[in-house]
Amino acid sequence: MSDKAYLLLADGLLLEGKAIGKRGTSGGEICFNTGMTGYQEIYTDPSYYGQIIVNTTAHIGNYGTIDEEQESDKPQISGIVVNEFSSEFSRKTSTESLQTYLEKNNVVGITDLDTRELVRHIRSKGAMNAIISSEHSPEQLKKELEKVPSMDGLELSSLVSTSKPYFVGDPSSSIKIAALDFGIKKNILRSLAARGCYIQVYPAKTPAKEIQAWSPDGYFLSNGPGDPSVMDYAIKTVKEILETGKPVFGICLGHQLLALASGLSTYKMHHGHRGLNHPVKNLVTGLGEMTSQNHGFGVKESDVEKNPNVEVTHLHLNDNTIMGIRLKNKKAFSVQYHPEASPGPHDSRYLFDQFLDMVKADQKK
Repeated sequence: MSDKAYLLLADGLLLEGKAIGKRGTSGGEICFNTGMTGYQEIYTDPSYYGQIIVNTTAHIGNYGTIDEEQESDKPQISGIVVNEFSSEFSRKTSTESLQTYLEKNNVVGITDLDTRELVRHIRSKGAMNAIISSEHSPEQLKKELEKVPSMDGLELSSLVSTSKPYFVGDPSSSIKIAALDFGIKKNILRSLAARGCYIQVYPAKTPAKEIQAWSPDGYFLSNGPGDPSVMDYAIKTVKEILETGKPVFGICLGHQLLALASGLSTYKMHHGHRGLNHPVKNLVTGLGEMTSQNHGFGVKESDVEKNPNVEVTHLHLNDNTIMGIRLKNKKAFSVQYHPEASPGPHDSRYLFDQFLDMVKADQKK
């Protein structure tokens, strides 16, 4: 295998660059992230499972990798596409280079491409499947790309969820939160634990009755990958959780599942929202927030208008897509973005406090 690598998109666009990470071939849905930092957090976010990430910031790898910046136990992505890649790093606390990290975790990548041109192409044509290879010719890649499944209609949460329940936080806490793991990020659990919660994290397909047997004070619905509309098992669980009357908070995929359980529908977005600089307006307070986002599906706006029990609480200021809802007839709310925001921004961390205020008020009753 040579240092040469190819990137082939489903619409026929072929780009040639230099191989990075593990030498080999890998395919998935290609999408771009506009974050200027936090590449390790991006690569280890389970919501990116099966996707090829294009980093829009020009320099990747320049500060190495460190265990504390893992959002899960390993990278979840299918591959990376970058403009300029650095095998050397300047941060003294880093334990290894990004190249070593990618090789060790079997992540295929390509560099020396004009990522500005590529991002404009994806914005114009929409998210689509792609394949990276340092071992096949362009002609061979066409056949390999046909084998890559479409993200539309794909159930992936059960592939990245924990296989058995586990606990996080202080066992003596008076606040017990049941977290459904559809692909949960570690910093979400840290954010809840830092606020004094004792959390039991459950596998994605855990029945509601099993979770209720623990008598939690509130329920958390996590982020995760794939198409929410095909997750019948999760929608059923969320409906049953809502019937308990206990407070419910959902993030990203959890937001979409709450919407589906409430009679709304979801749709696949043209190219999604991914990055650390997405402007959102809180319609309740009138305040703006800079937010961290990672999603390729959204909640259908027209459905909310027909549903008297659902209120939109947050809107994306770039395209007016729904970023948050609350149920008028239940103690439940959700947002489409990431308030735990590792590595940032931190404008939306108040949502964890809002959830705990709801839990504490419910406990008093």
